[in-house]
Amino acid sequence: MNDIAIRLQGVRKAFEGHVAVHELSLDVPKGCVFGLLGPNGAGKTTTLRMIMDIIGPDAGTIDILGRPADRTSRDRIGYMPEERGLYARMQVDEQLLYLAELKGCPRADAQRRLGPWLQKLGLADWGKRKLNELSKGMQQKTQFAATVLHDPDILILDEPMSGLDPVGTNMMKDVLVELSRAGKTLILSSHQMETVEKMCDRVALIHRGRKVLDGTVAEVKAHHGKNAVVMAFEGDGSFLDAHPSVASVNHFNNYVELRLSPGADPQALLRAAAERLKLSRFELVEPSLHDIFVEKVTAAGETLPEEAAQARS
Repeated sequence: MNDIAIRLQGVRKAFEGHVAVHELSLDVPKGCVFGLLGPNGAGKTTTLRMIMDIIGPDAGTIDILGRPADRTSRDRIGYMPEERGLYARMQVDEQLLYLAELKGCPRADAQRRLGPWLQKLGLADWGKRKLNELSKGMQQKTQFAATVLHDPDILILDEPMSGLDPVGTNMMKDVLVELSRAGKTLILSSHQMETVEKMCDRVALIHRGRKVLDGTVAEVKAHHGKNAVVMAFEGDGSFLDAHPSVASVNHFNNYVELRLSPGADPQALLRAAAERLKLSRFELVEPSLHDIFVEKVTAAGETLPEEAAQARS
């Protein structure tokens, strides 16, 4: 238990007869970057709010750093919700200091950390401004600063890249890597599958309140085998949709990502493609987390949310 940051055992939560989380058990190791995945309505946010002791489970137990989830353990967590919860008309630096104090951080410690964090996040010139004077991306960075200023052991980040431009996204990625290397435990809840795949050590997928997969990224991908093909070509690749070797195909003009049918011979597909297309790439690869996510969710007969279906970066 000493190496586990967060442990859920048999956790259940229902609202007016609807079971949002059903018998959920998870272990998040200390120092791990953990991806919590699932379509909208899967139970992710409910799970995160129970970890934060904002709401309590109907059944099961939640332990944080070896003790039951409560106000004391909650202060050792930095929680960044998807919906911003800051004060629009309050000065940025003053509300960051105030929120750090609410987490039990002495004001002097918060003041010492504030300047370096504002500098790191590109907010050094905006500390004296009111939040509603900032752009959406700067507000997102401010919310992140509020999450880390009290120096928590665990960070729970719900869509941390939301609202950031490519430069801001790369900056946020660098900061998260730095925190991970410093030994912080990170939980990322995101529809940006490519980011999750690159950042996370372990992932869990929740669907309709139940866990449907859990493991290291390598384990999850290896379990699904090398049954994906990426192709780049010149020509009309529309025939691939009906080819017997192909179970599904995702078109990007003259580039496709496809899943092979069970038992299909990739060499047969290569021969068929070479006869009709000018190929510049044909590669058998492990499926991406995006592909696994889509497969698991759609196999259960649920329409995939647009933002999850399109998540690529």
